[in-house]
Order: sequence, then structure tokens, then C-alpha cells
Amino acid sequence: MKKRLVLLSLVLVFLFQFSGFSQEPYKLPPKEVINILDAPPTPRVSMSPARDTMLLTDSESMPTIAYISQPMLRIAGLRITPANDSAQVLSFSTAMTLKTIKDGKVRKIDLPAGIKFTGASWSGDGKWIAFTRYLENGVELWVVDVTTGQAKALTGLTVNMVLRGGVAWMPDNKRLLVNMIVDGRGPAPQPPRVPIGPDIQETSGKLAQVATLQDLLKTAFDEKLFDYYATSHLVEVDVLTGQTRKIGEPGIYADANPSPDGKYLLVNCIKRPYSYSVAYSGFAKSYEIWDMTGKLVKLLADLPPNEDVPINGVPKGMRSPNWQALKPATLIWVEALDEGKPEKVVPFRDRVLVLPAPFTGEPKEVLKVENRYAGMTWLDTPGLALAAETNWRKRWRTTWLVDIDKPGVAPKKIFDLNTQDAYGNPGSPVMTTKNGDRVILQDKDWIYLSGSGSSPKGDHPFLARMNLKTMQKEDLFRCVDGKYQSFVGFTGEGRGKIIIDSESKTEVPNYYLYDLKAKKMQALTDFKDPAPQLTGVKKQLIKYKRDDGVELSGTLYLPADYKEGTRLPAVVWAYPMEYGDTSTAGQVRGSTDRFTFYRGTSQLFFVTQGYAVLDNATMPVVGDPKTVNDTFVPQIVANAKAAIDILDKMGVGDPKRVGVGGHSYGAFMTANLLAHCDLFAAGIARSGAYNRTLTPFGFQSERRTLWEAPDTYIKMSPFMFADKIKTPILMIHGQADNNSGTFPIQSERLFAALKGFGATARFVYLPYESHGYSARESVLHVLAEMFEWFDKYVKNKK
Repeated sequence: MKKRLVLLSLVLVFLFQFSGFSQEPYKLPPKEVINILDAPPTPRVSMSPARDTMLLTDSESMPTIAYISQPMLRIAGLRITPANDSAQVLSFSTAMTLKTIKDGKVRKIDLPAGIKFTGASWSGDGKWIAFTRYLENGVELWVVDVTTGQAKALTGLTVNMVLRGGVAWMPDNKRLLVNMIVDGRGPAPQPPRVPIGPDIQETSGKLAQVATLQDLLKTAFDEKLFDYYATSHLVEVDVLTGQTRKIGEPGIYADANPSPDGKYLLVNCIKRPYSYSVAYSGFAKSYEIWDMTGKLVKLLADLPPNEDVPINGVPKGMRSPNWQALKPATLIWVEALDEGKPEKVVPFRDRVLVLPAPFTGEPKEVLKVENRYAGMTWLDTPGLALAAETNWRKRWRTTWLVDIDKPGVAPKKIFDLNTQDAYGNPGSPVMTTKNGDRVILQDKDWIYLSGSGSSPKGDHPFLARMNLKTMQKEDLFRCVDGKYQSFVGFTGEGRGKIIIDSESKTEVPNYYLYDLKAKKMQALTDFKDPAPQLTGVKKQLIKYKRDDGVELSGTLYLPADYKEGTRLPAVVWAYPMEYGDTSTAGQVRGSTDRFTFYRGTSQLFFVTQGYAVLDNATMPVVGDPKTVNDTFVPQIVANAKAAIDILDKMGVGDPKRVGVGGHSYGAFMTANLLAHCDLFAAGIARSGAYNRTLTPFGFQSERRTLWEAPDTYIKMSPFMFADKIKTPILMIHGQADNNSGTFPIQSERLFAALKGFGATARFVYLPYESHGYSARESVLHVLAEMFEWFDKYVKNKK
């Protein structure tokens, strides 16, 4: 205990150590890298509900630093752009094209020059596409008539996009439910020039073991800003006439969903008191049923803030309320039977209840599950669904066929598997739209499944059908060797033709019509390679083992002009993952037959600079879920040694010139490796957390608190071993990081510690950037920094 207190006191000393920064102009990487990044992305594709028409949307490559440096509010777990009353958007679509599957007809939608939009969504009948157009001073609602290809604005700059995404289709496909700015709202509140007093929080006897979240409310003025920007009016908009009708009174609505018959709304109303410990989704709330005039039909639940939810637990009371598919207006929700406490021993952990319109009777219990309820997926037959439950201790998931309309009928077990067993994953049900509801595609007793098809040879996606009565399973389609082909959807009459997405190492992903009987493909798109100069890059799956026999793998990239037998400087890039057993830890995930896109700050750009890159080098940490992190450090060191050994054995990497890097938890891994081994010549750690005492109520899959496992928290913290980091380390962090646990102070304090001990380190602090880096200037600068660092300390190591 004495040693622990000494270490914690050192933490406090470093927390108050000052470290100055100097600002430098943005750097540029080599010209060939800039050209690759500036190439326009391939279009995004969205299929109509009937799978007979494709929507292709073009998008921007990267925003500018001028754009992301616009004024932004970081409150209530949100990032709000006040200028246009929306959540911050970092990627916009810029053009829209429709292509008919049957005849190949292409129609480019006529949109205003320079348009920026988001959220293109099909109506349930496929006749309309709704989207929101962003301007400098607001957001408009637009629709496209799919038949004519004509686009039009339905509203002025009045859409509120702060919560809900702003727009949802009504069941009749003729109206949209929209969050609108409140009429006569007035100007935004201004901060007081002189404070009226201190900001105060108080606690008394109530547990609140919440994660270390960012962008939370901090002051009474923050509450005023949240009220101003999050308050909206629910409005119904007619897509033909543009006529609007207000529903109810203004409020803060986290969600509003129409019943399948269009007669009611299920509304999630955010209420005071607001919390300074959780995001808005965890604020006090009420679940209410309204009629379509906004009149309250029934108050379903009035819930306090989610501050007292146990680690890995769930809130008490009603959660996940929704409408039952294929019923006019029946509510279904789940409630905990264990007070939301995962450690509490109970025969059943959750129960599911239903309540049909007119919502005057008592809720009816229709299902109880032994483990934590994990969702309901409805079949095409009213009342039938696949219900899932998960056991966090065993990392197990069980799926049952249930009949909600006949709760007396015993559920039938359909799937029962380890959630980490990629090889045993049966796939996910193929969905369709019926009467506006998303349901599982069903042909009598048969359903369809699509999945990644993971195997020791890599992923081979598949389409299969399964009989729910006999459990018979038949493959209908499986990706061939040498390509990566995945199921998109059925098209045309019957089940004879499907749309697939097909790519290979050298072929950019494109969409094809595939005849299941004739096994022939017909191209639907012809997207071009955005970086043809990199097509010759060599790429292969490599497998190896660490000293204790755990199987490992990674994807090795070599320059296009690589000559066999040449030992290159190498980069090992990884992200640690926890596993319950060695069999799942060693499974191969992903495919080397996929086309490689070089985007953002990807480590793969090192290949253009003459490096060998071992990407996604598996870093399993194996053990009991409760205590797996007790051996985190020795396991990642063993993984790292095995990776360097295989590069050495293959003759492609120089073991004396290997750099290691990672992002987020991968950065945490990198700092730990540099603190606990001398295997690497240098490291790059981006957006990491390095002091686990600053995340005291758990992190990643760690289920214990700092006070329950102090030795593990301290031993896992590279900050506590800063004096051992002698290897050059480049640290990069966004000044506006909003990821849980990776507060920018994590990098600030580790750099201060490294500086105090005379280490070789560089800290790049990116203005306005979040956990990932978006602005073109930031992306180019990060790549330039990474190249320079490894060129100096890895490639040209003396």
C-alpha cells in the first residue's frame, strides 16, 4: 500500500508539471502521398427497399482545417455547430445519381452547385429519397422524386439536426417527421461577463461509477446552451406539398418514432435535472405515447439520470422501448430483474413486456432470459422473432426463436456460440422491408443468412438459407478464392439473382448482378482505382506463433518494387484485443484479397516510403475476462517478439530496424512495449491513454475499478514507467479528443514525464482534431511527422 501511495503521489506531481508548446506551420508529406489522398473517393451505394435501384452518392475527400475550426459547443456529450443548429458533421455528400438495375439506366440528380448534404434515406416504398442540405447558416430538408429524378427543398433553414438526426419517414411514405427550430426562439444565450458564483457539484451516498466521458455539461451556462440548441418542435412535413403541421409543444426529444399504423408517437423526452457525469442519452427522461396531435396518451416511464448504473450493468426500469413489427401499435420493452447489476445472482436477468394500443391495460410479460437481453429481430410472420441474450463472463451469445404472441410456447434455441468465435459465426439474418417495418426475409420456414465466412485462409463471405424447423442449412453463394465478394441483397423476381460487391487485391470494389443458378456476373458499376500507382504493392497473410504456442497472424505489405531477400525497415501496427481462450485468439480475421484503399493517416502509407508493414498484427491478451489484464504487459511483449521474429525469419525485415505504432488502445500498447522491452527502434503513439488511474472505473474490457485492482492499473500504465522509456517515441493527439478515456491530458502528462527523464520524444498536438484526424492539413501533417520520425530512428538508425 505504501508503494502504491508513493506512485500515486508521483502522478499528482506530474499532473501539475508545466510543459510549453511551440506552434509550427503544417507540414506536407511527399507529393505522391498527397496525390493519393486528394483523389476523390469512390461513390457510396445505397439500394432501394425493393433492390431494383441504386443510389450512388459522391462525397468530399477531406474537410479543411478552416471548416473544422468553426465555433463548436462541446456539451452534454454532443458536438454542436451553432451556425447551422446541428451536430458537427465532418463528411458531406456532394452529388447523387440513380441507376436502375433492370435496364442499367443512369440519371444524375440535378442539385444546386456546391451542395453539401447528409442522410440520404429511402422512403419505405422506394418512391422518395430524403436528405438534409447544409448551408453556412442552417439546414434545409430536401426530397428526390425517384420516378422523375427531380429534387426540391421542402423547408427553409429551419431543421434542427442536434438530436435524432432530424428526419424520419412516416409509415405512409408521404410524410416526414422532422425536428424543427422553435418559432421565435430568439438569439443564443451569451456567457455572463462576470460570474455570479462558483460552479458546484454535490454527491451524497449514491454510487456513480461512470466512465471518464468528455464533452459533458460543466456549468449552469452549459445547461442554458443545451436547452437553447437541443430544444425543437416535432413537425410533420408533406413531401408532395411541403405543407407542415406542428405536433405537441417544443421540448428536448432524444427520439420520436411513429407506430406502424401511424396513429401514435413513442417519444423519448429529456428532462431536468441534467447530469454533469453522463451524456444527454443518460439524462433524466420520460418515455411517452402521444397521439398525432401531440396529446399525451400514456406516460410509460419517468426515469432518473443513469449515473448509478453499475460497471457493465444496465439501468433499472424500462429500457429499449420500441414498436413491435407487423402490429398496428404494440409496444415492447425490456426490464432488468437483477436491478441492472451483472454480479447479482438471479435465476433470470431480464424480462420482456408488451402493451398494445390503446395502452390502458397492464403490460404483459412475454419472455424471460437467464442472461442479459441483447435485442429482438422480427421475422416476416407476425409475433415471431429471434431474441438474443449474452453472458459477459463466458463471452457467449444465445439466440432463440420466440413467439411473442404465444408466450406459453417454449423458445427454440437457434444459435449458441462464443461471441469471439469468428469461424463459428453463422452470419446475420437478411432483412427486408414489409409495410414499413424492417423484418427478417422469410420464405415459409426458411430464412437467409449472410456473413463474413472467417476461416484459416481468411474471410470468404457467404449467403446461406436455414430452415427454422429442421435447422438444415444450405450455402447459396460463397466468395471464391482470390477475391472478396460479399452479398448485398436479392433483386428481381424470386431468389435467383443477387447483388454482390466484388473486389480483389488489384480490383477496386464494384457492384455486380450475380445469377445464382448460372453463376455468372454482370457489372453494375465501374468505379476506378483512385491510386493506380499503388496497385503493384505486394500483400499477403502471414501466420506465426508466440513462444507459448498461441497462434498469431497479420497482413504483410511490401513495396511494389521489392526484391526478394532484401531486408527492409519494418513497421508493426497493432491493436490489442482480449480473448477468453487461445483457440479464438488465434483465428484469422479479415482477408488479404481485399482492395487496399490508402486514406487518412493510414500506416499503410509507409509502404510508399520503402518500408515493410505488418498491419493488424494480432495482439491477443488471453485469460479470464475478470483478470485478463493482470498479464497484459508480458503477453503484448510476447506478441511483439513473435512479430519481429517472423519478419526476420522471412528475410523481409531487419530486426534492428523495426518501429511499432498504434492508435488509441494501440497507442497505449505502443507506450507499454517501449517501457517494458527493447525490441523496437522507435514508436508512434496516436491518441492514447497512458495513465490508467485517470480511468478508475474501468477501460476497454476491464471490469474492475482502480480500488479493486490497484496493482493491475499501475502495472498497465506506461506513465508509471516513463523513466524506463528510452526508445524514441512520437506522440500525436487531437486537442479536441472526445473519446472516453483518451483525454488530451493523457498525452500532455506522459510527454512531461518523458521530458523530465530526458527521453527522446516529440509531441504533436493537433488543433481542433478529435480522436481521429479529419482536416486535410492535419492528415498530411501527421503523415509527414510519422515518415520523418521513422526515417530518422528506424530506417536510418545507426
